[in-house]
Amino acid sequence: MNLSNGWFQNFNFQEANLREVDFSNSDLTNANLIDADLIGANLHGADLYGAYLTSANLRGADLRGANLIGANLSSAYLYGANLHGAYLRDANLRYANLTGANLTGANLTGANLYDAILRYAKYGEATVFPTNFDPVKTGMIKV
Repeated sequence: MNLSNGWFQNFNFQEANLREVDFSNSDLTNANLIDADLIGANLHGADLYGAYLTSANLRGADLRGANLIGANLSSAYLYGANLHGAYLRDANLRYANLTGANLTGANLTGANLYDAILRYAKYGEATVFPTNFDPVKTGMIKV
């Protein structure tokens, strides 16, 4: 389903099946996506500022360049998600599973990564981490 360039501010998508939906460049500011199934969804360039993605399944989702500033991604499943260049400043990623995710060029300033699973997640020189965060200790891979 193609919902690209849409306006979905404050929409309630809680527990919705949104597998492989194209939300590219859409405005999902403060949207409720709690427990939503977003496997393989295209959120490239989407504005998810302050969105609620608690326990959402974003396995393999394309979040390149997405704005996730202040988003709640606690316990979200982001296995293999592409977050290249995503803005995750002050995002809550507590208990999130980011195994194998691409975080190259992502901005995680002030993000809560407490108990996040980051094994094999990729990062690069341009990736910005919270103060005193050590990606090596979490099993991340520098590319």
